[in-house]
Amino acid sequence: MTETSVPSPINNRITEMLGVDYPIVQAPMGWIARSQLASAVSNAGGLGIIETSSGELDAVKEEIAKMRDLTDNPFGVNIAQAFVRDPGIVDFVIDQGVRFVTTSAGNPQAYTGQLKEAGLTVFHVVPTLRGALKAVEAGVDGLVVEGGEGGGFKNPDPVALMVLLPLIRSKVDVPIVAAGGIVDGPSMAAAFALGAEGVQMGTRMVSALESPVHDNWKNAIVDGAETDTVFLNQRHSPALRAIKTERSTSLQFAEHNVFGDFGDAQSLYFGGDMEGAIALTGQVMGRIDSIAPVADVIGGCMEEFHATMSSMADQYLAS
Repeated sequence: MTETSVPSPINNRITEMLGVDYPIVQAPMGWIARSQLASAVSNAGGLGIIETSSGELDAVKEEIAKMRDLTDNPFGVNIAQAFVRDPGIVDFVIDQGVRFVTTSAGNPQAYTGQLKEAGLTVFHVVPTLRGALKAVEAGVDGLVVEGGEGGGFKNPDPVALMVLLPLIRSKVDVPIVAAGGIVDGPSMAAAFALGAEGVQMGTRMVSALESPVHDNWKNAIVDGAETDTVFLNQRHSPALRAIKTERSTSLQFAEHNVFGDFGDAQSLYFGGDMEGAIALTGQVMGRIDSIAPVADVIGGCMEEFHATMSSMADQYLAS
């Protein structure tokens, strides 16, 4: 993307709901999805998300305040239900004045009603058709459909996005944000062809210039192959997808719940010790070859998306 070019905005249900130019959402990664990264995403025309899974709600509140200094554009908050320690988390999020929330890692019936009564737009993250139908029944406004190739916390029985997305689209009418393996315009176009109206990026945002994680992690993503992740904790829930390291590989076939062996997240995330903790990362690391500014990631993605759609139309729909 050149400095002067601005990709054309997209007008669909996702952009209308979120108030953004581009239907690109940043994944809500613990300790990572804070104001430094999320504001860059929102300023680039996508939707930045602030995490709560760290459990550090005082720090999260400060990060949300920083967001209002760093961007005038919309942003959202995630509630990762499996990691909620404060029973007042819903009131906490409502009190922050945000208008968009994603809920994940839990029952969509738990928080959806209260959030929607307060006027918030709610999307729930789902890894299965059963979960999607349950979320729609609970009254969510939309879904984040998450394939098993993505990094982070996963369903113990992972389903690839290529299978999961069109399956869920065939059964529900709500807007869908596709997650798992999304890194550029062609992968975004593929997701749209399968029924999505937006995409979520996680691993690509971990490796972005504005990501707060240590360069050792970013460089491991850039240098890694598509085969350099490992799927952990499949006998428990949630499972995890992470970069192959001595720590993660040693836990691959563990019978016990490996969360007790996660390690010191701070030493990995900000200290750069790749053996200090489990580095949650998706298979799409094999397609990432640079540490790029968020604006270039989003702008380049949108330029490639438009070019891909146009090229396919010219090739296959030309009379």
